[in-house]
Amino acid sequence: MNFSTSEENYMKAIFHLQQENSTVTTNRLAALLNARPASITDMMKKLKTKKIVHYRPYRGFRLTTEGNKIALGIIRRHRLWEYFLSEKLKFTWDEVHDIAEDLEHVSSKKLIDKLDAFLGYPRFDPHGDPIPDHQGKIEKNRQLALSEVPLNKTVIVCHVSDQSSPMLELMKHNNIHMGTRLEVKKKFSFDQSLEIKIRQQAPFTVSNQVAKKISVKYGT
Repeated sequence: MNFSTSEENYMKAIFHLQQENSTVTTNRLAALLNARPASITDMMKKLKTKKIVHYRPYRGFRLTTEGNKIALGIIRRHRLWEYFLSEKLKFTWDEVHDIAEDLEHVSSKKLIDKLDAFLGYPRFDPHGDPIPDHQGKIEKNRQLALSEVPLNKTVIVCHVSDQSSPMLELMKHNNIHMGTRLEVKKKFSFDQSLEIKIRQQAPFTVSNQVAKKISVKYGT
């Protein structure tokens, strides 16, 4: 079954919202997609007819098994293209998302499987998000927020939840990338901001708001 770009965007958005709560409401989806509630309702009726969502008016909706499978395929394409753009074409990580938004709708399974093999079957995209494999399985990464890291413990940056251009610009300015090793040297009680030290780089401060959006794992 073929789906429009709009339908695929809805499925992907529902999938992400389901990670927070199994049932998605019209208002939450409307806010994420910047759409009118009436448009959401119309799309849910269309997707229900295609057996992509379970939908009951005023009670929210969720993806069916088939809808979940399709959404994971879209996410797989998106994150593989992000990896390709970053690693092979050297786009910066704050540039790749918007381009991948277009490329993710190229739905040739043969192309995506060959792209995956060409890239060496990467497990995570440039922002640290796991890439579903060809069966839709996603690897979980044990991680914690930078804001929760004890002092003087070496950690490795593995994910950023806010992938907006301003956030990625800030991280790039501070030379923070996926795989960057760093330590928290001081926590300021006034506003919970952190002094960060990266090897061979002068210490710098990040706000608690930023630290909550950067995930790390323990390393040496």
